[in-house]
Amino acid sequence: MDRVAVIGASMTQFGRRDAWIRELLAEAGEACLDDAGVPPDAVEHLYVSNMASGEFEGQTGVPNALAHDLAAMPAYTARIDQTSSSGGAGTYAAWQSVASGASEMTLLVGGERMTHRSTAEATDVIASLTHPCEYKHGVTLPSFAGLTARLYLDTYDAPRESLGKVAVKNHRNGVDNPHAQFRKEVDLETVLDSPVVADPLRLYDFCPITDGSAALLFCPESVAREYADEYAVVSGVAGATDTHVVHERADPTTMRGVVESGELAYEMADLEPSDVDVAELHDMFTILEFLQFEDLGFAPKGEGWKAVDEGRTERDGDLPVNTSGGLKSKGHPLGASGVAQVYEIYRQVLGDAGERQVDADVGLACNVGGFGNCVTTTILEAGA
Repeated sequence: MDRVAVIGASMTQFGRRDAWIRELLAEAGEACLDDAGVPPDAVEHLYVSNMASGEFEGQTGVPNALAHDLAAMPAYTARIDQTSSSGGAGTYAAWQSVASGASEMTLLVGGERMTHRSTAEATDVIASLTHPCEYKHGVTLPSFAGLTARLYLDTYDAPRESLGKVAVKNHRNGVDNPHAQFRKEVDLETVLDSPVVADPLRLYDFCPITDGSAALLFCPESVAREYADEYAVVSGVAGATDTHVVHERADPTTMRGVVESGELAYEMADLEPSDVDVAELHDMFTILEFLQFEDLGFAPKGEGWKAVDEGRTERDGDLPVNTSGGLKSKGHPLGASGVAQVYEIYRQVLGDAGERQVDADVGLACNVGGFGNCVTTTILEAGA
């Protein structure tokens, strides 16, 4: 089977945008096609990763509207909604469309507009992904994060400062990302003194509410050679789910969806965790960086915090994590986040990440939905 390549990628400015979802999607889609040098009418499949355009803006039917806005008719269109892992799920769907032979040119665009709604309104929309038995009790994802962080710190004797160091690192990385929502360093004291949101987590342990979009263009490797001298290949991609009700899990500090999707992606790519040079992990909350780092096999259980303490996840460490700034600094427009994670890995393996470039031939992106309810892991390698 011909390998699936990524030949173009784009990411818009993340943050507070004075643009509706259709405008954000079109901005990223057009930039991605320009990056690849591919005309819109060459697109055969067009996927849109989006969680809640109806709830946030009252806008539905965004994929077919985007086909019109990009002049990509008569491309087949579909919306991919897998909550906050919609971007990862879209990456998997785009890969499948090319790998199956159904399409020779598939454009994936992810986006969300959220900042025009209040924090309470946005939080309620996001919380609707929880199980009804949890939602009716007022459970939110931040509350899950606080409970899990407390369990992790107590179980593995991890210092509270280790979580703060995740925020400090990712803000430092975000300074060099021109698309990031926050391009400002923070020190550990500021993080630890910020207001409590869900004990023991504080304000700087959480990602912001964000508008933004990102896009990727997929095709068979044989077609990629016609358009590009350099490209990336999707050597591994897999998705998995965990229990919808979080309290049914044997160990809330283990995300089985991350474990399973990671193992399947490694097997498909014929790689081990030690082969990964750079990783983008879904740090919607700082505690999630520890959990994914361990569940993907980068550290033994309960020792992810030590990697941060020892500087292993810094840009000059042995496994840089969230060189983009992560969701923490870059921002988290729900449908765009997973696409933007792969965008960063694409730039890294091509050696095109500018000031945040690290030495990387193999990169991994892990996009998490809900509190580990659904996960997609993607591995990219530089094409030959």
